[in-house]
Amino acid sequence: MNNKYFFQNDDLGPFQPSSADIVLRQQLENSLSKFFYDNCDRKIRDLLSVCRWYVTTQTSAMILVIECPDQVTNWRILQRMVPMASLLNNIASSAKIRICPPANQGMPFEMRVDELSVYREESA
Repeated sequence: MNNKYFFQNDDLGPFQPSSADIVLRQQLENSLSKFFYDNCDRKIRDLLSVCRWYVTTQTSAMILVIECPDQVTNWRILQRMVPMASLLNNIASSAKIRICPPANQGMPFEMRVDELSVYREESA
């Protein structure tokens, strides 16, 4: 017997988020950003202060995006990635960090917080 499941249109959910959905998502992202920043140590806060950074949410994960103004800052952010990932892991186990170097100076580096044990072993 062929098992096929057919969904009614109501079961699929809205195609576009409502304005209320958008506002709620922005509030969630702002709260997550504040919680993350408030729990960072002074070194990470100082580094973030010279970068453009934000938290975004997608259906599968929360993402901390850090856009670095120069290569030196990019390197320093990469060196602090493990403590930042540990903080994010306390917020959401399906979180990611995306570190973006200056424009035209390389590809963004992305790490899932569930990969944290691999990076801890390498930095030990």
